[in-house]
Amino acid sequence: MNIMPGIDSTASALQAEKLRMDIIGQNIANAHTTRGPDGQPYKRQTVQFEAKLLELGRDQNGNMQTAQGVNVRAVGTDESAGPLVYNPGHPDADEKGMVRLPNVNLTHEMVDLISASRSYEANLQVVRTSRQMAQQALRIGKA
Repeated sequence: MNIMPGIDSTASALQAEKLRMDIIGQNIANAHTTRGPDGQPYKRQTVQFEAKLLELGRDQNGNMQTAQGVNVRAVGTDESAGPLVYNPGHPDADEKGMVRLPNVNLTHEMVDLISASRSYEANLQVVRTSRQMAQQALRIGKA
């Protein structure tokens, strides 16, 4: 018997949000990288989540057991082109003085980072609440 039933799904959500924050951090860090290893400007990375079934089966009494969680479906690349800016002194400028910048919008990334951070905090609160409920159940059981 699992005395903290929300922990499995919450753990997967915490891992997923951590990955999301890591990817957003990479996007922010490379927002001005005009030439990567492939010679092209950095392309924004994205994370796609999906609901997943962590466990499916029956317990000793024949009751169906399920626990839902979050799965990272894919870490993808946003292939849209970044803006062109005129900067003839830039080392990556073309013959017309234009430089292709990464397709990273810092405002959008910061909003995503705040959203991921809030989701992470909410899942931590679920862990705290589950722990408190389990402790209270143990106290009641002792009485």
